Amino acid sequence: MRKLLALLLVLGLAVFSVNTVVAQDEEQGTEQVDAAADTTETQAEETSEPAPPPPADDEEDEVVSDTTGFQVLKQYFIQGDWRFMSFVLICLILGLAFCIERIITLNIATTNTDKLLARIDEALKNDDLEGAKEVAKSTQGPTASILYEGLKNANEGPEAVEKAIVSYGSVQMGLLEKGLVWISLFIAIAPMLGFMGTVIGMIQAFDRIEAVGDLSPSVVAGGIKVALLTTVFGLIVAIILQIFYNYIVSKIDGIVNKMEDASIALVDIMAANNVFK
Repeated sequence: MRKLLALLLVLGLAVFSVNTVVAQDEEQGTEQVDAAADTTETQAEETSEPAPPPPADDEEDEVVSDTTGFQVLKQYFIQGDWRFMSFVLICLILGLAFCIERIITLNIATTNTDKLLARIDEALKNDDLEGAKEVAKSTQGPTASILYEGLKNANEGPEAVEKAIVSYGSVQMGLLEKGLVWISLFIAIAPMLGFMGTVIGMIQAFDRIEAVGDLSPSVVAGGIKVALLTTVFGLIVAIILQIFYNYIVSKIDGIVNKMEDASIALVDIMAANNVFK
């Protein structure tokens, strides 16, 4: 149920973001039309009125400061083709959702193996195998689950314990790597969508040149700029998700190493306490 609610929340954020981009794109288009109309009206008035004084230096600095940082990024995002930029944004939102879910899950799965093994060793020294099982069962994380499977097969000998640990370790590995394939998919799709938007934008730019019949810089530069913006944002999304992906993989590797060390230590502890009879 919680996964379903999280999925619905992510889809809602994606739809809201797409609608926001489309609305901003439409507002920008209407503002450009209104600005063009205002310029035509003011051109007639400028013939009789004196020209306004040039802006002061502090006003120019204020305008430059307003068009930096996040505002520039937002402006470039709106200038790109919203049909492809929306898909890139969805890839970012869904990819970050999977990354956050994996990071939270892996942090919960991290266990203090030294403390856990010490408690199991203490229980086995008192000939309390059931108590050692209860310690492993009550501890969260894949390492504790693997140790519990090993303790369950203690009466069948060390070979059965090692076999149970290896078999259940493969299951826990699959659970730890759950969702990584989707993150890899979004990392690959985001630049592809950007490249597709660039190619289609270039085609539209050449169509505009063909319609105008003149290779003027203004016609070419505008179309190419809009086309390249999709590639830029696709690469940005891929870079962000790749950083999270590498962090998650390193986290999984650390947990797996602790699982292997704890499994070997468990067999040694069981042998030292004469559990195998």
